[in-house]
Amino acid sequence: MKKVTRFFWFCSGAHIGTLKKYPIEHNKYVGIGATIFFTALFASLSGGYAMYFVFSGNAFAVIFAILFGLIWGTAIFNMDRYIVSSIDKQGTTNQQILQASPRILLAIMIGIVISRPLELKIFDKEIRQKLKTAYLKGQHRKIDTLQKTYTQKYAMELGKNNDLKKEKDSLEKDINRSRYQLNQEVFGDKTNQTSGITGYGTYAKQKQSVLQEKEARLKTVTDNQDKMDQYLGARKDYEGLNNLRLFSEHQLDSLSNVAGFSDRNWALGQLSYNENGTRDLDTYLAESFISYLFILFECLPVFVKLMSPKGAYDVAVAKLSEADQHYAERDKERNITVTDSVYDHHLDRDIDKQKKIISGQSDYDLERHSYD
Repeated sequence: MKKVTRFFWFCSGAHIGTLKKYPIEHNKYVGIGATIFFTALFASLSGGYAMYFVFSGNAFAVIFAILFGLIWGTAIFNMDRYIVSSIDKQGTTNQQILQASPRILLAIMIGIVISRPLELKIFDKEIRQKLKTAYLKGQHRKIDTLQKTYTQKYAMELGKNNDLKKEKDSLEKDINRSRYQLNQEVFGDKTNQTSGITGYGTYAKQKQSVLQEKEARLKTVTDNQDKMDQYLGARKDYEGLNNLRLFSEHQLDSLSNVAGFSDRNWALGQLSYNENGTRDLDTYLAESFISYLFILFECLPVFVKLMSPKGAYDVAVAKLSEADQHYAERDKERNITVTDSVYDHHLDRDIDKQKKIISGQSDYDLERHSYD
């Protein structure tokens, strides 16, 4: 239990030697340290999960995810520990809030970064379904675009093919009608189009000749249409229309499984909107509450430090800091005094040395003058 307590004290950034002297402060800093630790733990899971999707499909994806998760969690732990330990309780409430404002903003950003990958995991099923719908719509749009381009590019050939189809349909109807009239003529049925004479006479031969002409024309039109269909089919292959198919359910599952972090993040953002573009309030609130929870969890150590009254530990740390500052000032004065003394000592030695040189030079000049 003591080891756990000391560990959470370390996580809170407290000066353990000073904190030991004030038992009433122990639980507060255990709570702060535990909050920082679990925030870092969630950050590790979040960062590792995000990195797993970045390297999804790679044989070393799990190793990369674990390494990045540990590094990311350590970075968040160090940052939170610094944020909490740097808040000074000696000023007024407004001064403390002003001092903590940049740290709160940083904590909010960290909370958002941590929450996003975990939201991706929480809404995994919904994200997969949204991705399937998006992929299917994308395939529809691709097919429609290719079909439109194909229609515009081969408009003349398609128009000619439609004319051939219309002519073929018209000829088939006309040939059926002509055959019926020929039968009426042969069997002697009297109508506006037949003579009423039984047998294969002149009128029947004329109708037979017209029928043969129409059948010959139908054969020509049918052959031309077949050739045009073959040509247009080859053009469809060339343009890629025949190779495009809507995704099957199995293909959609495979695509959603290998979707990257960016696609999944986009799909998560789209979950809060309905098909008609209106806001899906239930999903939006669910996503928002998760984000707010992690943001609050990240800001909680700072809020606890701000809301807690100034205790004996804070006073002791402040006095210790003052003593360290005083020691630093005195140490500075000592260094200055030592430096001045050493400098004066070197100065005196240099002065004596110069005096001896000048004195020796003067004696030499005096002797030389006497000799001269």
